Amino acid sequence: MALPIIETERLILRPLVPEDAEAVFAWTGDERVTKYMGYSTYSSAEQVREWLETVNGSIWGFVRKSDGLLMGSGDISPDKSGGGFWAFGYCFRYDCWNKGYCTEATKAMIKYAYEQGARKFMAQHAVDNLASGRVMEKCGLTFSEYGSYEKIDGSCKFESKVYRAIFEKLPY
Repeated sequence: MALPIIETERLILRPLVPEDAEAVFAWTGDERVTKYMGYSTYSSAEQVREWLETVNGSIWGFVRKSDGLLMGSGDISPDKSGGGFWAFGYCFRYDCWNKGYCTEATKAMIKYAYEQGARKFMAQHAVDNLASGRVMEKCGLTFSEYGSYEKIDGSCKFESKVYRAIFEKLPY
């Protein structure tokens, strides 16, 4: 299913395309940003382009309306572990942290999934990534349990905090 374009007060969420590789490299190539991500730091925009060709528009890019800057990405989809939860994730350029963009984009993704019939949501973050936990809380999720995850290449394992919410009605 093709992702729709979604507008919020300050952002446009649109599917990422291979032509976004240079802009996406601004965060996927930054070790400060990728430290807790499931993927390792990319070493070139060409690597990013190859990845974008495989995701085939299934991930949103977050574009700042005021200047057109592509500053992050994220997705939401049914969680593969079952239970009817939809899991989400996000990532932003370092210079766009702590400005409320992540919360705004995540609420838009949750609203989209809710409109598709989702009511149960979950996400997790590395225990040391406190800012990500604050985003989850601002989006209405609460701490559920501890867990763990590792980078795709197995190079690093993280203890995590898992957050969940069940929304009969969205709180925003």
